[in-house]
This record gives sequence, structure tokens and C-alpha cells, in this order.
Amino acid sequence: MSISDLFWEAPLEDLKKGYKEDGQEFVCLLCGNTIEKGIIYPENNVLYEAEKYMILHIGREHGSVFQYLVGLNKKLTGLTDHQNRLLRLFYEGKSDVEIKQEMEVGSTSTIRNHRFVLKEKERQAKMLLTMMELLKEKDQHAPPMITPHQTATMIDERYNVTKEEKEKMVKKYFIDGTMALKTFPSKQKQKLIVIREISSLFAAEKTYTEKEVNEILKTVYHDYVTLRRYMIAYGFLDRKADGSAYWLKK
Repeated sequence: MSISDLFWEAPLEDLKKGYKEDGQEFVCLLCGNTIEKGIIYPENNVLYEAEKYMILHIGREHGSVFQYLVGLNKKLTGLTDHQNRLLRLFYEGKSDVEIKQEMEVGSTSTIRNHRFVLKEKERQAKMLLTMMELLKEKDQHAPPMITPHQTATMIDERYNVTKEEKEKMVKKYFIDGTMALKTFPSKQKQKLIVIREISSLFAAEKTYTEKEVNEILKTVYHDYVTLRRYMIAYGFLDRKADGSAYWLKK
């Protein structure tokens, strides 16, 4: 199961922690990093058991689960830029007076109104979540859909693809048993599926030079420049402004 599938299918309690227990390991839902159980991990002259070390990993690599989630694309969070900024300030423990001054708004009643709107969104989200959970028990005809990756730069009809359709696209565009493309699709939905598959060739914790990225993509398709461009545009790869370093977004 991909990290995106683990993330979207995780229960709320696991999402709040940022990791899940999976057999003999703990899996970070934010980046896919795994910590094996039964091992003691040293860090700065302190010894950590596996779960504590996973908590340390989340703090070191992601700041906090809240910081990671609030940093996701607004298409995923459903928040406006203004609401996003307010949530960050609330999380920092700022008072309404401090927030009023920092955001240069007229009065604290404006901040209270924003709190009310956010609480209303919370109530609506709980109702929808409950109804969708109940629906799963009754709706036997809903096909399993692919899940958006957390670093997606867009959430639109391109993700309206069932897992069965995805497998057919993979068979259509990739040479059997390989990651080599027969051809690069012209339709955006199919491009997304192809680029999504290609992203699995990159390691989550590694930084690549542009030459290394190109060498990997050349094994997939002769037009590696196009593949690289779409991997960045769709939010799978990130890079430094000067192109000196590339990495898998997480």
C-alpha cells in the first residue's frame, strides 16, 4: 500500500499521532519512514524504543503533525489562505488581541467570528465523516478510487480514477514487467497515473542531482525532460531554484 493510501485510510487517532503501528514496525503517515520494533535507537546520547523514536522522527522531520497538515495544499485542507494563517496563530497559542495586532484587523470580535466559522466547519466535517463511515456499511457498489498524494498541486477530475482503471492504464502505457514506457499519454488523467508510477523509482530520503534524476528517467522514456517537468508540476518531485538538487516531496 502506498504512503498516500495509508495516509487517507488511517483512522483519525492515527492521523493525529502521524504514525500507525503495522505489524513489527511503526510507519510515519507523513513520509512513509518506518521504525522497526524491538530495536533501541540512539540519538544524542539518549536511547529510544521504537515508538518514542518515531515520535522523535516526526518532530525532527515534520515539526509536528499540525504543521505538516496545515502546510498541505488548500485543495486538500479546504482552508482559505486567511483561515490557514489563523489556524497557525491559534496553534502558536496567540491570544485574540495578539492575533488582531499581527493580522492588523479592526477588532477582536473579528477574530472571534473567524473562530466561530472554523468551529462550524469542524461540526460539518464531523457530520460528513460520520455519514461517510455509515455509508461504507451500506454502499456495496462504490468502486475503490486512487487516493491523491499529499503533495498534490491540484485536486480535480484527474483523480477521478478507479483502482481498476489505474491498473488498465499501467498495462497500456508500460512495457510488461518493466517501468519503461511504450509512449507518453496525451490526456492529463493518464499522465497523472503514469507520473505517479514513475515516482516510485525515487527514494524518499535521498537527494538527487539533476544528472541522477535524468539517468533514472532515461530508463523510463527517451523524453526525460518532459517526465521531469511533469513530476515537478504534479507535486511528486521538488528541487532547488538553481536545479542543483532534487528530492521526492513528502
